[in-house]
Amino acid sequence: MPQSRRDRPAKPALSRAGIVAVAVDLLHSEGLDRVTMRRLSAELDTGPASLYVYVRNTADLHAAVLDELLGTVDLAPDSTADWQDRLVQVLASYTRVLFQHPGLARTAMLTWPSGPHYLALLEQLLGLLAEGGVPTDRAAWAVDLLMQLATATAAEHSTREETKTGAEFEALRAAAQGADRRTHPHLTAAGAELFSGAGPDRLLWGLRVLINGVLATPRPE
Repeated sequence: MPQSRRDRPAKPALSRAGIVAVAVDLLHSEGLDRVTMRRLSAELDTGPASLYVYVRNTADLHAAVLDELLGTVDLAPDSTADWQDRLVQVLASYTRVLFQHPGLARTAMLTWPSGPHYLALLEQLLGLLAEGGVPTDRAAWAVDLLMQLATATAAEHSTREETKTGAEFEALRAAAQGADRRTHPHLTAAGAELFSGAGPDRLLWGLRVLINGVLATPRPE
């Protein structure tokens, strides 16, 4: 016999925070591709239209999920380190969070969160740049540049992890190593150095390059 609606336990009231919490659980259990309005509405036992009261669309949902995960970024690095080391530590922590969620790393390339955790991350980065004497106008552009490098590194890593193939990379390596010295003298001189170094080392070096460049390069008028 069908159960009367009056006998069923009342569903918890919908809220943006509750919707995002369920979306994060789905991300962990099923992956980002399954974090859709339709899948989420099924999980919450409601219609998709009900979710749009709290979340504009899937992109807004993914941005909210990203912001929630950014709450795990370590914004309190080693206090004994200088400002550059602490800046790199925060950015490295941000990258590690994206490494743990491959699909979200690519989404972060196009998504602009506006939640409290993203704002806290920006505040910390700007504060460390200010501590290093970087002018505010330059720091504002520097944050975008530094975040781009960290996000792109995580997105590239996630793509390689999900495809589970190094065929394209190996093809590039073979092509570079097999290049004719007469027509590509600089390429052949660089040789194996083009492909040397572990990913984390390259990221940390790249961040240092950008930080030093920010210190030495004023913004254009």
